[in-house]
Amino acid sequence: MTKEDFNEILDFAVQREREAVEFYRELQTQTIFQDHINMLKDLEAMELGHIEVIEGIRSKGLNLGEIPKVPNLKISEYLSVDIEELDLSYQNILIRAMKREEASLKLYTEMSNRFADAEIQKLFRRLASDEAKHKQFFERLYDEWLSRGN
Repeated sequence: MTKEDFNEILDFAVQREREAVEFYRELQTQTIFQDHINMLKDLEAMELGHIEVIEGIRSKGLNLGEIPKVPNLKISEYLSVDIEELDLSYQNILIRAMKREEASLKLYTEMSNRFADAEIQKLFRRLASDEAKHKQFFERLYDEWLSRGN
């Protein structure tokens, strides 16, 4: 794989993360509750962190180490909703975030299977693992919220 091909792949990943940043920024403008805005700012910061990691790979090369296995709670997979139709209640912000992370997880997993280059496969598996961690984070928040009787 050429350096140009590798950089195109990283550009793709960075663009995906920038879309996530914009997604959370847009939600911040739509909600009126400060707690929700603060949570959305935290989510935005997580996505900005992804961009830093990807750009670090660009400048320092692939040194991804061990890719952790993240248990899948599968909560988002069981929710069949049109996220664009949801209001911005706490529950629905969590659902939107879960669904977004689920989509990113699926995308990066599919991308890891499309490339023959072992380093690129590992890069996408690592990105998928990071998205799985975020998905799990939101699923746990959602599960805790439901457990409190909401």
